[in-house]
Amino acid sequence: MVPLWWYILLGVVLFVIGGAGVLLRRNILVVLMSLELLLNSVNINFIAFGRYYGDFRGQIFAIFVIAITAAEVAVALGILVALVRNKSTLKVDDVTMMKG
Repeated sequence: MVPLWWYILLGVVLFVIGGAGVLLRRNILVVLMSLELLLNSVNINFIAFGRYYGDFRGQIFAIFVIAITAAEVAVALGILVALVRNKSTLKVDDVTMMKG
């Protein structure tokens, strides 16, 4: 059986990579993928702790996070399509506001 700290370590590594992607990258698509990586690292920890303690609440929280993530992706992709049509760019620095 895999020890709990391996899952925690995996979650921390993914969280750090996702946080670095959000803070350091300038392409909106890469930032969104980094946000997904952050949420997936949290899901790994939810499921690992739920399994460790023999409780299903970790899996339930992970399912809610996945549902919220799906809604976030749908809204973000709609905004990105509107942004590309209006500004013709996906760089965070070039976009100051949606109107104009």
